[in-house]
Amino acid sequence: MGKPKYILLVRHGESEGNCNKLVNRYTPNHKICLTEQGHSQASQAGSVLKEFLTQLEEERDGGANPRSVMFYTSPYLRARQTCENIIKGIKDVPGVDYRVREETRMREQDFGNFQSTPEETEQIWEQRAHYGHFFFRIPHGESAADVYDRIASFNESLYRQFQNDSFPNVLVLVTHGIWARVFLMKWFRWSYEEFESLRNIPHCQFLVMKQVANKAYKLKTPLRKWDDLPDSDVDDEVAKEFTQEVTFNTKGNMNNPEDLDIASILRAQRDAIKENRKKDQELKNIYRQSMCKYLDCHKIVGDNSVFNSRENVPLYLKSSDEKSLIEL
Repeated sequence: MGKPKYILLVRHGESEGNCNKLVNRYTPNHKICLTEQGHSQASQAGSVLKEFLTQLEEERDGGANPRSVMFYTSPYLRARQTCENIIKGIKDVPGVDYRVREETRMREQDFGNFQSTPEETEQIWEQRAHYGHFFFRIPHGESAADVYDRIASFNESLYRQFQNDSFPNVLVLVTHGIWARVFLMKWFRWSYEEFESLRNIPHCQFLVMKQVANKAYKLKTPLRKWDDLPDSDVDDEVAKEFTQEVTFNTKGNMNNPEDLDIASILRAQRDAIKENRKKDQELKNIYRQSMCKYLDCHKIVGDNSVFNSRENVPLYLKSSDEKSLIEL
């Protein structure tokens, strides 16, 4: 069969670390397990995959099996448990044939072993919010750019396996939020600005890549972006994102509010997002103005593309009444 027709990425279910960050102070990251809600989410993902596989035709005599599945999972416990729950949901699908492999290169971004006090951790997240999520390296840990490098190595291994005619029709990657976004960034050659514009992926939501013309893949699942929000909604959405991911449990109760001042984290992240939006808008306006002068406007009306390279902007842009890109 060669290249799989479908590549599905799925983030693990809700874990103990998602509900209470203090868990990271005494439990190794790779040993953090799913919550009861996380197991339920993974089981639901299994039902979703079951329905998807059932819609595919059954195996034909002498032909490849459309219901063949290859699972790759992060070795972290929460990802293993998610994978196990998903597999339970598809075992009774007629004609299903699946294999499972653990892949160390699919592990979570390394946050530096046991985490420090809430105050020190908060300071790190504030620094990352202002420095940029992709290039900021966690002390004694990794940056998203480091994750990118091991994903590049993993993809090379995948490409070699795709040369095998017996490779399954569906590839499922059970992994982590940052890993999944960086994987898509690498695969589709997105810029780091595009990566940083993406919000986190909900637990156990499938991201679907489907093979189309010329055996290329197209991402069929829309991703949530900060730029999709009106400016008036940024505060609420950032707060919602962090309350889901950092300090609230499944019942909506805050864990240890006295130990983690989320207000400063939210403020840092909100301000960073707003600042990036402002700069992006200024770049768009400058680019549009310069190209209007260059092309008399008629060729670029409605074009929202932006080039972040000075070589793509006419030299006369730096006039006395306009800002230089260097200043941005």
